Amino acid sequence: MKEYKSKNIRNIALVGHGGAGKTSLVEAMLYTAGITTRMGKIEDGNTVSDFKPEEIERQISTSAALMHCEWNQNKINIIDTPGYADFIGEVLSALSVADTAVLLLKAVEGIEVGSEKVWKLINQNELPRMILVNKCDNERSNFEGVVNSINQKLTHDAIVVQFPVNQGLNFNSVIDLIKMKQLVYEKNGNGKYRIEEIPDNLKEEASKLRNQLVEKIAESDEDLMNKYFENGELTEEEILNGLKKGILNRTIVPVLPVASTSNINVAGFMDFIVSFTPSPADRNKVKGFQNGNEIEIEIKEDGEPALFVFKTIAESAIGELSLFKVYSGTITHGLDLINVSTNKFERTSQIYVLNGRNRTEVAHLYAGDLGAVVRLKDTHTNNTLCSKNLNIRFKEIQFPEPIIHFAVKSKSQGDEDKIANGFHALHQEDPTFVMYFDPELSQTVIGGQGELHLNLAAKKLKDKFGVEVDLVEPRIPYRETIKGSCEDAEYKHKKQTGGRGQYGHVHLKLEPLKRGEGFKFVDAIVGGVVPGRFVPAVEKGIVETMAKGVLAGYKVVDVKVTLFDGSHHPVDSDELSFKIAGSQAFKKGFLAANPCLLEPIQEVTIRVPEEFMGDVMGDISSRRGKILGMDSDGEFQIIRALVPLAEMFKYATQLRSLTQGKGTYEMKLSHYEEVPKEIEAKIIAAAEKQKEEEA
Repeated sequence: MKEYKSKNIRNIALVGHGGAGKTSLVEAMLYTAGITTRMGKIEDGNTVSDFKPEEIERQISTSAALMHCEWNQNKINIIDTPGYADFIGEVLSALSVADTAVLLLKAVEGIEVGSEKVWKLINQNELPRMILVNKCDNERSNFEGVVNSINQKLTHDAIVVQFPVNQGLNFNSVIDLIKMKQLVYEKNGNGKYRIEEIPDNLKEEASKLRNQLVEKIAESDEDLMNKYFENGELTEEEILNGLKKGILNRTIVPVLPVASTSNINVAGFMDFIVSFTPSPADRNKVKGFQNGNEIEIEIKEDGEPALFVFKTIAESAIGELSLFKVYSGTITHGLDLINVSTNKFERTSQIYVLNGRNRTEVAHLYAGDLGAVVRLKDTHTNNTLCSKNLNIRFKEIQFPEPIIHFAVKSKSQGDEDKIANGFHALHQEDPTFVMYFDPELSQTVIGGQGELHLNLAAKKLKDKFGVEVDLVEPRIPYRETIKGSCEDAEYKHKKQTGGRGQYGHVHLKLEPLKRGEGFKFVDAIVGGVVPGRFVPAVEKGIVETMAKGVLAGYKVVDVKVTLFDGSHHPVDSDELSFKIAGSQAFKKGFLAANPCLLEPIQEVTIRVPEEFMGDVMGDISSRRGKILGMDSDGEFQIIRALVPLAEMFKYATQLRSLTQGKGTYEMKLSHYEEVPKEIEAKIIAAAEKQKEEEA
């Protein structure tokens, strides 16, 4: 395969709202570049980038996919990303290694919820940006309206570099404001175009937009600005170099029209990519950490080898496939590198370039390129591999915490290890998916970015590992406590079976403690009626009972227990007898001391556009929530509230529904509070029913 140096590589991430046409654009790019012989269709399940079973079945992208093609002697690496919020981790992985982010907007709908969210992520990653207005062949296409909304809602740095001549069902022509020519595309979908002069009826519009483009280029550079003021114009070379520099410095966001499914202006888009967007060599340096200090290293082919793993794919036939970006040097087969994240050495095996599921082995990849390697022993997403001499660690991708949790219920006994191993493998592929075992509640819990995210994880577990599970509501970690006191809880454990018997006798006093004080045990025995060697056994019996609960099987908290009397037998008394006596006396005293259940109360911070405030606050009230206060943040309102955890199951889904996907929230434990009596009765009844079923 042809080799590409850093200056001849372009790394682009295609991002946008679901259904914006990212996957279709990839199909058109690969076809136009001669990689494929025909354009696949999402509805036919034969696209290059959506090759996973769940993607074909649901007709959406669920995972970032790496493709590449050659165009005008340059290699374009393309990362197609999902548009749905559940798979935001895939977008973050792609943006971490891209040199240009390409936002796709629909020519009818324009800016949507997902568009705004990924735009913020692009800016957080400080990436050069460009915008494609896709689906200009829609009969209701409104390129000008979308451009206006870009300037209003996203950035004032946007500028049109090409505009559609005949947007709508007959769209096949654009005006290129750099060349000042008309590009007329063949209508058979082959992606080819011919260059013509601008029609007379469009010359005035083209001249006006060209002047706006030149002004934007001049504004992006002080020297160009001075020259433009002096002469009223820029040379062709200054325009071309100024545009390229402005994109690199993030002061210019070019806007182009395309129609991906009919392959109109995809070639023009690729021309623009290789001519004006930065190569890894243009971006020049990358930040990393060395011995705890932040440093910068040059992206150059003759440097010490270093790569960053931005994504991991579990392949049943070959094991883990690690997708990486070369940041320095040249990566070849059989290279010994240290994993700075684990401090273990790895040897590279076959090096591949990818087009979706298709792999092509290459001898080496130069700095700035993207590729994949198989069979690394202990290397995963976010790991840095480099030469021992360099010893640098690149900045890790910051993945979001889960916003929704489900408990996992196995459909077959004995599958626990398979479930754990399967979910662990899925976590290696997708760090936004997490799994843990909650020992208090005896449940395996999974967390992710939405219901679709977790339902797909369960399906992958079945398809890849042959294990079926049900996803159920996680148990709530309620607490049991007392509101009153019991002055004397007595229990005598006496057992005679012939030979040595069992004997333990205690009197306990139970009192409530302040919330959060836990457990306090007082030994108030006088005169040795309970020998000192048996007192720890009494406490142990109490502690074990507190862990299992008395009312409904939940942990007991905030109780003071005083052992003040009892008796013993010189022969039959032992530790077990006093442990049993302590346990049973505690149960009696607990039930006599006005017991109650406590529930976890979450501090919830919700960020929503102002127009949805009423619906969101009403929903919080319906969840037994209490509004603490509100603050403004631009167009958004920040609502702070206290809500019982039991009422927050699937809240992420409800909030998306209430706010058209624009609302977000975070929550953390605030405190525990007494459960209302009518709800407490239901919890106790449910616990008793479960106990009977398990008996």
